[in-house]
Amino acid sequence: MAQTATIYNLAIEFSDVDRGVYETLDLRIAQQPSETKEYMLVRVLAYCLEYRDGIALTEGVAAGTEPAILVRDLTGRVTSWIEVGMPDADRVHRGMKLAGRAAIYTHRDAAKVVRQLSAAKIHRAGEIPVYAFDPDFIDRVAALIERRTEITLLITERVLYLHVAGQDFTTTLQEHRL
Repeated sequence: MAQTATIYNLAIEFSDVDRGVYETLDLRIAQQPSETKEYMLVRVLAYCLEYRDGIALTEGVAAGTEPAILVRDLTGRVTSWIEVGMPDADRVHRGMKLAGRAAIYTHRDAAKVVRQLSAAKIHRAGEIPVYAFDPDFIDRVAALIERRTEITLLITERVLYLHVAGQDFTTTLQEHRL
């Protein structure tokens, strides 16, 4: 029997001071059987960091040819292609050509991600940021995520202040370029 996705309901009080974005998000997110909780958490954090009109979470690792997150304009055209983890260079290339903007969020070894993607031919690769979370931060927060979780997230100057399950966490998002 095939395993089904586990549904998480995340209530997120979100403030991105740098961009002037203040939202209350009620996300219903499916963790696919082949997806780790850490990967799912990075998808959620990337969604918050990229939040704007037209943003949508895809099915994550089960999304096939789509990235983890898409942003569409009012006409339905893809304007941002957001990958998570250690994406395939061909997907990043295709996404950058399609959308004109791509970004990668990872909790993996950022140097390895950059090295792997820099070796490939990717459209306008120098414009693609790779944002790296501290893996220990992701591991500690992911361990506290339950099927129903309330999260408070404050971002200022690329520093994330996160409150979940009565605990506070802080990390700095590191930016790298291909």
